[in-house]
Amino acid sequence: MPHLRLPHFATLLLLLVLSSASAAPLKPRRPRLGKVLGADISFLPQLEARGVKFLDKGVEKDAIQILKDHGFNYIRLRIFNNPAADSGYSPGKGFCDLAHTLAMAKRVKEANLKLLLDFHYSDTWADPQKQFKPLAWKTLSGAALERGVHDYTREVLQALAAQGTAPDMVQVGNEINHGMIWPDGDVQKADSLARFDTLAGLAKAGASAVRETTPSALVMMHIALGGQNGLSELWLDRMVARKVDFDVIGESYYPKWHGTIPDLKNNLTALARKYPQDIVVVEYSERKREVNDIAFKLPHGKGRGSFIWEPLNTWESIFDKQGKANELLLIYDEISRKYRVR
Repeated sequence: MPHLRLPHFATLLLLLVLSSASAAPLKPRRPRLGKVLGADISFLPQLEARGVKFLDKGVEKDAIQILKDHGFNYIRLRIFNNPAADSGYSPGKGFCDLAHTLAMAKRVKEANLKLLLDFHYSDTWADPQKQFKPLAWKTLSGAALERGVHDYTREVLQALAAQGTAPDMVQVGNEINHGMIWPDGDVQKADSLARFDTLAGLAKAGASAVRETTPSALVMMHIALGGQNGLSELWLDRMVARKVDFDVIGESYYPKWHGTIPDLKNNLTALARKYPQDIVVVEYSERKREVNDIAFKLPHGKGRGSFIWEPLNTWESIFDKQGKANELLLIYDEISRKYRVR
């Protein structure tokens, strides 16, 4: 510091301020998300149960290892509350329940990949068209429902941590731009502003459980508005105003519902300029190169990458129905090299 000629009182005041500043501990900054080249492969146990084997260049391997060999560094897994219920995602079998998630998390971590856990907070699929309340929470509302979300999230994360497979990132809800756990958190109703208070309370409950049990994990809020900037900002502004705590903005992008590639670029660019959170395209399938070019090149380094949705067997899958890798898988070698994903 250069020498300053100050009146005695001003000098003492300056020294006092500098002393206090140096003594005060710096508030630790939550680590930013690294580069992500991810895949949601939650269907994998079901495919393997049907006898599907996965091959790359004619060699049979674990599908997770094949993805890693081609540049993927993150796996996303969805979890349902009670999918084995009669009205659940997987009646009698329970795919995507806690037990299956624990087994898959072990495989992911053994492959030295990172894990994103996607809570649907439902016994079956949750998306903008449906967010069914789990049967176990049917009679809960208000603070009791928030407690249910908190405690369930905590129990799942504690179980994962206990086996050494804590997630690196957690989604508190799946595609929740229309809310979650309907009818309580349905923000499409006439009284949607009041219901945003409910939605925010539920999101806070889930996020607080993540902070308590897995403090190193990042929290994502996931909306399905890839090319719709006005709606994205309206939703995010309302959640920020209600002090919902999250680190990452996740967007789904499917051209059928979410517009053109320029729409996606315009939306994510605007979000990167407005909000402090990192941004990920957490679901997509088509336009693989274009989506990733946008997802990795947003202003201020906010674009952290993508997760392709169920590439093992749906839509533009990177394997054929017999499990043989196809030419689409090679795109990810290109993307990984281009953006230096590690």
